[in-house]
Amino acid sequence: MIRGRIWKYGDHINTDLIIPGRYLDDYNPKSLSSHALEDLDPTFSKAMQPGDVIVAGKNFGCGSSREQAPLALRCAGVGAVVARSFARIFYRNAINIGLPLIVSNRAVDSLVDGETVIIEFELGRICKEETGECLRFDPLPDFLLEILRKGGLVPCMRERLRE
Repeated sequence: MIRGRIWKYGDHINTDLIIPGRYLDDYNPKSLSSHALEDLDPTFSKAMQPGDVIVAGKNFGCGSSREQAPLALRCAGVGAVVARSFARIFYRNAINIGLPLIVSNRAVDSLVDGETVIIEFELGRICKEETGECLRFDPLPDFLLEILRKGGLVPCMRERLRE
């Protein structure tokens, strides 16, 4: 479960908008996170709080396959990204590094920039804190939820191998 404020954007937010290419020679994820979305929204990395939720339209994460894009968002403290659709490689990269994604047209239509939500991934529910209205989404399969709970694919596999 996460609780955060909505940051709402449009369609086709590409990986270069998520983390500009000029920073890709910096391999420190925390440093990268300070530049997350800065060309789209210069206020984002300074004003967002851990757990905040990005809501966007179609094709979020399109463009290159750079893993730094979802990593920058996760290290910035983003609790989840809700969108109409995701670029396929971004979707898998995000899950692999432990960044939860939700596909929901209804949520994108209903959620408003700045409002606070509580997301319960296992129940497939996003609830607006101010009004109590809850929106349903198809929960992720158990194996993806396990990867997210463990903090990403590498920590999940390390744990499995220890068992």
